[in-house]
Amino acid sequence: MMTDFELSVYEAVKRIPEGYVATYGEIARYLGNRGLARAVGNALHKNPYEGIVPCHRVVKGDGSLAPAFVFGGIFRQKELLEFEGVEVINFKTDLEVFGYKF
Repeated sequence: MMTDFELSVYEAVKRIPEGYVATYGEIARYLGNRGLARAVGNALHKNPYEGIVPCHRVVKGDGSLAPAFVFGGIFRQKELLEFEGVEVINFKTDLEVFGYKF
């Protein structure tokens, strides 16, 4: 069973437009507590909605991709982001260019 927090994370992630990324911390801030960035990551790691909740659009605070991306690992996350037009160099993206703020 999902918690209200997990559901709110999934709803927030669905707001990130194609071609952009948001950080775990940005999502936590949007949800009211920037200190919950790790909890956002835990929720996304349990994401049961592949293809519906675009968790590939969530990256670390420095723009690095998630090594443990739940739907196929870091190479799959890179592939999905590049397909959407997000430039990824050395498994990192430029948050100044591709970062999304809620």
